[in-house]
Amino acid sequence: MHTIAFVPDRAAMESSAPHAQPVHALVRPVRSAWRCRSLASRRLFGALLGLLCLGPALQPAGASALFEANDLEEQNFVLVAAPIGDGQRAQLNIYEQIKATRPCYAVNGAQPGLVEPLLSTFDFTGICGRFIDANGYSLRVGGMDLGAMYRLSVIRSNSDNLLLAVPTKAGAGPEMVVARTQGPGTGFLQLVFEPGWQLKRRAYGGRRLGHVYIYRDSWPDQLAGPVDPAVPAAEAEVQPGASGG
Repeated sequence: MHTIAFVPDRAAMESSAPHAQPVHALVRPVRSAWRCRSLASRRLFGALLGLLCLGPALQPAGASALFEANDLEEQNFVLVAAPIGDGQRAQLNIYEQIKATRPCYAVNGAQPGLVEPLLSTFDFTGICGRFIDANGYSLRVGGMDLGAMYRLSVIRSNSDNLLLAVPTKAGAGPEMVVARTQGPGTGFLQLVFEPGWQLKRRAYGGRRLGHVYIYRDSWPDQLAGPVDPAVPAAEAEVQPGASGG
């Protein structure tokens, strides 16, 4: 007895299933869709990367700051025109008394006040705070964080020492006199704020950070007046970050 194997006719199968498609016909549109999706993803990624790179340049000068500016006990701080090298130049230092364990500084006299940086004579960890460059302090006006657009420079003059806020970008704002020693000298001298200026503590999400702001609520009504430095301003200005005493 012979067994007859039944071999289905391919044409009959295809005609009996009019909606079925060969496998290669199904794979082709899937590949095409995947290519389109991958291309779109690459374009989106490129656009996002471009925005991230250009973000600081596109951010307007009046954009709200990421950080908060909180009140602090200003009587525990002193602003100092700290000499560099032979004393012909100076930079801004800010000292803070955190704990009363030992005095961090002493101020003698006035106009100008002579500052003794006592914290330099002992390990002041946890007792004192010292802010000596742009990592520790920056400029802020109202809700605008201006650290990237201004530098704080001490200028020696014949009759005074001025703390200036100097714009580093065109259109950032005016040059401003922030504080002065109220008298000549070349040692560690106390800087006294001009009206409207104060210190604030930087904070993020309510948490206090190790950074302070040279702060005022709003821009001054007039541009900072001209100064008469004893040496050219280009030579007298000190970039933030220089080492102090």
